[in-house]
Amino acid sequence: MEIGVYTFAELRGADADPRRRMAELLEEVELADRLELDVFGVGEHHRPDFAVSAPAVVLAAAAARTQRIRLTSAVSVISSDDPVRVFQEFATVDLISGGRAEIMAGRGSFVESFPLFGYDLRDYDELFAEKLELLLRIRESTQVTWSGRHRAPLDDAGVYPRPVRGPLPVWIAVGGNPESAVRAGALGLPMALAIIGGQPERFVPFAELHREAARRAGHVPVPSLSLNSHTYVAETPEQAAEEFYEPYTSMMNAIGTERGWRPIARPDFDALRSPRGALVVGSPQEVARKILYQHELFGHDRFLAQISVGTLEHEKVLRSIELLATEVAPVVRKSVARP
Repeated sequence: MEIGVYTFAELRGADADPRRRMAELLEEVELADRLELDVFGVGEHHRPDFAVSAPAVVLAAAAARTQRIRLTSAVSVISSDDPVRVFQEFATVDLISGGRAEIMAGRGSFVESFPLFGYDLRDYDELFAEKLELLLRIRESTQVTWSGRHRAPLDDAGVYPRPVRGPLPVWIAVGGNPESAVRAGALGLPMALAIIGGQPERFVPFAELHREAARRAGHVPVPSLSLNSHTYVAETPEQAAEEFYEPYTSMMNAIGTERGWRPIARPDFDALRSPRGALVVGSPQEVARKILYQHELFGHDRFLAQISVGTLEHEKVLRSIELLATEVAPVVRKSVARP
């Protein structure tokens, strides 16, 4: 199983500094690479409480500082972007990194990018479907002829540069939309499934829909599945809970205030970090057990940990990445590889 980290580079707290947060992000990806984690992802948001609105730029900087780790968006909001430009940016990252770039395409969990780039939210679903179609067309061929409703047509247009080798990997990010899981499977694309609340077993039908749609479309082997979850690893269960509780709940409750969610209190947090909850928070042994328990449910090929949330201190993020790489990942990889 591949194990990695992703971040949205949050800016929370009175002393939030975008320049410092960017330096910290690059330090996180350098550490993950040095400790031989498999993947590092950077999200896209267009809000004052996040430092990254252009993940390809950040990943290009990371590409120049790393040697082996795969570099992916998490996600690229293609609904409000230009697929031609997205492909060009990530093909460039691929060239800088020597073939390590990926695109994780999604609708996005916030909607600020739609009015920012002149799109109508009433076209939300149609924009995603149309722009994904164009992105995949560009991935397949250097010369592209295409027409749609939300972008000027292309007539035998050349799209450059091209990636180092083969098709540029494109994953579909899915939250709670079954149709997206079916679309990813039917297209033969790997799926990244975000599990950020409730019990993970509730999401098993999404994995089944993805695989069944791939089988029906004749895709062999069935495309990969990633689970993406809030994660924190510390030396002991008690330390993990105490250090992660306040940063995590401050982030979730700030978002919840905007969306009308009920605030998360300590009993809710403790339920979420229980063996059947969505939070992957605890000692290295607990975190490894939880990832392996979820592997029994999903049979997934990749696990991505969102560690840096809320006001969590940078040094604690680095230590958690270190424990994930040195104490959790070896156990998980060995157990999954065992017949």
